[in-house]
Amino acid sequence: MVNDIILGQYMPTGSFIHKASPKLKIISLFLFTFSLFLIKDSYLYFYFLAVAFIILKLARLRASYLLRGLKPLIFIFVFTFVLNIMFSEGDKLLWEWGIIKITEEGLLYSFKFFMKVTLLVIYATLLTLTTSPVELSDGIEDCLRPLKLVKFPVHEFSLMMTIALRFIPTLVMEIDKIKRAQEARGANFSEGSLTERAKNFVPILIPLFITSFKRADELAIAMESRCYMGGEGRTRFRRKKDGAADYLMFIAVLAAVFPALVNFLASL
Repeated sequence: MVNDIILGQYMPTGSFIHKASPKLKIISLFLFTFSLFLIKDSYLYFYFLAVAFIILKLARLRASYLLRGLKPLIFIFVFTFVLNIMFSEGDKLLWEWGIIKITEEGLLYSFKFFMKVTLLVIYATLLTLTTSPVELSDGIEDCLRPLKLVKFPVHEFSLMMTIALRFIPTLVMEIDKIKRAQEARGANFSEGSLTERAKNFVPILIPLFITSFKRADELAIAMESRCYMGGEGRTRFRRKKDGAADYLMFIAVLAAVFPALVNFLASL
């Protein structure tokens, strides 16, 4: 289970995408996200899926590694897909049983929603796989720097977001440890109905909360021991400057998302 959670993990391979500006990578993620909501024609989802795998190849990461990261989310994907099919409105009725109606429009909407969520997870995972926690924090801070004009705590917010992302694999590891300990005491998480299996997970929650607070407290003590006092007056040990390669990569991203804009304007 631990190895299947990829979001929040960093995997250095030394590729030029790993070395690219974290600020531009974060902006690129927002551009891809925005583009996914502009798409009107379904075939473009496959185009953006191909773009994601090209980025994966350029980053020297294995496709199987990324696909394995989607496994824990399969149930959520399938559940929302089926739910959208059954309860989406439409004129072209394909099948009906009681209050459940499956329409052609519902199928299309469910497919689009499924592809949007899947691609969002893939692109977000690519960002965390190719950007270290420190770079991610600095990148978020650089993107939000204009908000300092309205006294927004940019540094604290970026640090909070980075810690939250990094806590995902940590929490999953703790869940796995607690689950194994419960199984050693006779707990069964793989048999019984869905309701029974859900009830069996309740004993995991309390130890997980306790462990989470303990880890958060340890992190706070570690930061205080290093004299961390917030972003005011804080400097960076390494300052990454955007170079020509970074801007060329960003131009390539703009070119990659351009078809979505054309598709949206053509549908108006």
